[in-house]
Amino acid sequence: MPATEAPRASEADTYDVLVLGAGPTGENLADRAHAAGLSVAIVESELVGGECSYWACMPSKALLRPVTARSEASRVPGLADAGPLHAPDVLAHRNAFASHWKDDGQVRWLDSAGIDLVRGHARLAGPRQVSVDGRMLAARHAVAVCTGSRAVLPDIPGLADAKPWTSRDATSAQSVPGRLVVVGGGVVGVEMATAWRALGASVTLLVRGDGLLPRMEPFAGHLVAESLAEAGVFLRTGVEVSEVRREAPGGPVTVVLDTDDEIIADELLIATGRAPRTDDLGLETIGLRPGSWLQVDETCRVTDVPGDWLYGAGDVNHRALLTHQGKYQARIAGAVIAARARQVPILDNGPWGAHAATADTAAVPQVVFSDPEAASVGLTAAAAERAGHRIRIVDQDLGAVAGASLYADGYRGRARMIVDLDREVLLGVTFVGPGVGELLHSATIAVAAEVPIERLWHAVPAYPTISEVWLRLLESYRG
Repeated sequence: MPATEAPRASEADTYDVLVLGAGPTGENLADRAHAAGLSVAIVESELVGGECSYWACMPSKALLRPVTARSEASRVPGLADAGPLHAPDVLAHRNAFASHWKDDGQVRWLDSAGIDLVRGHARLAGPRQVSVDGRMLAARHAVAVCTGSRAVLPDIPGLADAKPWTSRDATSAQSVPGRLVVVGGGVVGVEMATAWRALGASVTLLVRGDGLLPRMEPFAGHLVAESLAEAGVFLRTGVEVSEVRREAPGGPVTVVLDTDDEIIADELLIATGRAPRTDDLGLETIGLRPGSWLQVDETCRVTDVPGDWLYGAGDVNHRALLTHQGKYQARIAGAVIAARARQVPILDNGPWGAHAATADTAAVPQVVFSDPEAASVGLTAAAAERAGHRIRIVDQDLGAVAGASLYADGYRGRARMIVDLDREVLLGVTFVGPGVGELLHSATIAVAAEVPIERLWHAVPAYPTISEVWLRLLESYRG
């Protein structure tokens, strides 16, 4: 039988740009395209605002800020007798920052920005064609996939049946579990172990490798691990989960390790990986494999699809799974789509050009909101050496800086900068210590702008602030 031709979109359902996914990446891309004079519709199957607003960045940091504030206050004279956190107030604070899982405010923003919202599940139906629960939409210029990623459960006997927490559950739970096992030593595992331990849970953190935060400098994981242990978290490294059992829904869960040890808990959080939300997106209609990461170039154009019409921004392209990098890619992709719509003959897509997401590989910033915080940008020493750079590592005890000793008694922290000896610019910077997240953007500017060391010498840090660590690092380098 001949194939049935897919229905075509009406003129009213035809836009210059269609954006799939209304999280921060999709919202920013839609905004940039609309600001350039293009008509835009954005499609969302859940809440406008996406993972970050309701199940990741905002609720997790709302849980963690009271934790770090109390910890820092306890090390300041006159405030050392700060009592324990009041969990109901912290959870209510978190609920407010998650907008009580309602997206009215974000919907109003879309409306004010002139971006049409289409609710429903989007599937590609061929080049520039999108079906939303049977309604056909079409794009004159571009379709941008900004559907993000989801938590993945590893293939462990009994795990799926035990209904473990994922990151969504860990950031939205309405009560404190008595006993919590966290599997995974990355950002989610570390932050949630920090938060729930401070809220009163007995927490065991299980890590397959030999330390925490493996993508950062090793000292970051060491300092955070020390602090978690002092807070009462039971940390076990070099172990794997071999089986999970939960006899009754909502009952205790038994976690069996490859050492044959068993741990009984009230909840189990799996924080070991992510997968792209592309499994039911219709990728097969354009020759791509469902469930795959989208391979993109520096302009965020999907390289395996001809015609310059399909873009992938944010987690789906696997370049840098961070909200702020997704928003950055969205700004780049929005500019690219607008330029191609205007038929600009040559894109500015060389390194650091207006149409290239260069920072994804050269200057990615990240803050882990643990206690202490860990913040980094650019390359670690190991990554710089693997890339063939001739480098010098410069370390500094953050606690020896006057501003740090004023910030908290017994301040513990460390700073490191990686210098490219051939060009005398910074390739990477890492800070670990209370409050260092607010230091990071200065390092990001230095790395992204490739500011020469000789010019950084003239950037005078205010005294007495923790930022004086920059002077100490430069003094160590210059000798």
